[in-house]
Amino acid sequence: MSASDQIQLEICAGSVYSCLAAQEGGAARVEFCDNLLEGGTTPSHGAIAVARDRLWITLNVIIRPRGGDFLYDDIEFEVMKRDILACKKIGADGVVIGLLSADGDIDVARTRELVELAAPMQVSFHRAFDVARDPLKALEDVIATGCNRLLTSGQAPSALEGAAMLKQLNEIAGDRIIVMPGAGVRDHNIAELVRQTGCREYHSSGRAPRDSAMRYRNAVVKMGAPGQDEYAIVDTDAALVRELVANARGALAE
Repeated sequence: MSASDQIQLEICAGSVYSCLAAQEGGAARVEFCDNLLEGGTTPSHGAIAVARDRLWITLNVIIRPRGGDFLYDDIEFEVMKRDILACKKIGADGVVIGLLSADGDIDVARTRELVELAAPMQVSFHRAFDVARDPLKALEDVIATGCNRLLTSGQAPSALEGAAMLKQLNEIAGDRIIVMPGAGVRDHNIAELVRQTGCREYHSSGRAPRDSAMRYRNAVVKMGAPGQDEYAIVDTDAALVRELVANARGALAE
């Protein structure tokens, strides 16, 4: 394998359409979510099954029962466990989880329980990490749970702003866990992230709006959020994915 092939791109896909665009564009993996405006929640079992039927790249599914914080009660935790079992039955390659304690630490016991339940699927810990109290302690705690991968912006609003922390996390982690920068990763900055962080996996959505096929459009009645264009569908764009992959691998080959 050449050096330029060592970069992997994960696409946060909010629909089966986006999953397929990620695959077409050369992504190595999708993180399949619903409700991206809420930060991502678990998609329907039907959507997961259709994605599994049509993808040959790695399919990871977010296990998150709601938006908001990452402190879950017993009922929500039971939902997460059942969703993990459903993903395993459908044939997903991995799941993506994130649980915190009320004091802002990684919920090690419950996270480890989900990791063990998910086996042999891989498990990524998502950006719940970025609102944890102490990033270095949180890193060691995530490693202790048995997770394979950590998605993080370096506890900053964007990965580029958190590049120094991402580099530190990556160096401390070594080969114990994969540190994967995400948040604001775009085609125009991914090369700089490669240079600054030394990470080899990156997370982006690669999204762009596409026009609705509706010919009749009611301009009066609105179903979505104020100001939302309900006749524009925002999905992953295969061309943007290709550009992300090319720019990241180009930086690594320098």
